[in-house]
Amino acid sequence: MTQTITVRGMSCGGCEQHVEDALAGVDGVASATADRDAETATVEGDADAAALVAAVEDAGYEASA
Repeated sequence: MTQTITVRGMSCGGCEQHVEDALAGVDGVASATADRDAETATVEGDADAAALVAAVEDAGYEASA
């Protein structure tokens, strides 16, 4: 399953990597790709949307499902 969440606050490639790493640590995530220009992160897998948002927020960014 593919899920896309909104992520605000990414300003560089390092930010994208930080978000991707945070999402990769969530149970059920097979892969994650962040796009600072689109302000989104796309996740493959069966992770809970609330857990994805929480992981991104814990990493210091604003997120919503």
